[in-house]
Amino acid sequence: MQAKTKAYLAAFLVALIYGINYTIAKEVMPTYIKPFGLILLRVLGATILFWGLSFFMKKRKIERSDFLRIFLAAIFGVYINMLAFFKGLSLTSPINASVIMVNTPIIVLVLSTIILKEKITLIKVSGIFIGLSGAILLIVYGKSITPGDHPLYGNILVFINAICYGLYLIIVKKLTQKYDVITLVKWLYLFGLILVIPFGWSEVQEIQWHNIPSNIYLNIAFVLVFTTFFAYLLNIIALKNLKPTTLSAFIYLQPLIATVYALLTNNDSLNTIKIVAAILIFLGVYLVTKSNTKPIPSSN
Repeated sequence: MQAKTKAYLAAFLVALIYGINYTIAKEVMPTYIKPFGLILLRVLGATILFWGLSFFMKKRKIERSDFLRIFLAAIFGVYINMLAFFKGLSLTSPINASVIMVNTPIIVLVLSTIILKEKITLIKVSGIFIGLSGAILLIVYGKSITPGDHPLYGNILVFINAICYGLYLIIVKKLTQKYDVITLVKWLYLFGLILVIPFGWSEVQEIQWHNIPSNIYLNIAFVLVFTTFFAYLLNIIALKNLKPTTLSAFIYLQPLIATVYALLTNNDSLNTIKIVAAILIFLGVYLVTKSNTKPIPSSN
């Protein structure tokens, strides 16, 4: 199998895992485990798995000059990203969260234009405005069927998570070209673990393990093993052979997967706002990822 094909397959599997995760994690939070507590368990489990796996592989030292970039990647890809997403998901619906995350390609384009000085076109600018209008519509008016949810607050946090994920893709890209997957991710999670301990420790202590049903234990295992360990491995593998903008485009599969799974398990419902917002966001993403040859002239 060619490297590009493997990268596309890895990106698809990441979308599949994340799409299912919206509902699976939502069933855990906040009834059985509060969001920051689940994040601490997730990052701790991943750190143990990645460092344990590294002992069976060839050692590769990280250059001292790269630790700052790894630390920044951990801030946006593990610390703020996960805390904002899981807290947001605990307050909104799986479909709301998955549709908002579709804005990632738009966010990556904006950040790439600012940080990497990539050229931007008129069509892509229109896509940015259309996609973000859909996100604003969903953030403000998106509802949840779960009692006790606060969709507006949750939707805003999920959008913050999308911004952080976009920054993470840009920051970590150079590192993926330099280091193997395990060497890179084990340090990402170690730094992330140090950062999330102060937020999640008290919520972990509150967990009443004896009151958690067996199916919820399976949900927790899925979040720890698949959403964290395998998804991050596959994400790095994909990023080695794909541009950040190309990889981020795979996120548009997540709402489809998340919606089907949430509806099948009766964890969410569709309404006009969600459908209209999704159409606007998908149209925006299509325009952003569409090739165009007429760049916008820069003002000097």
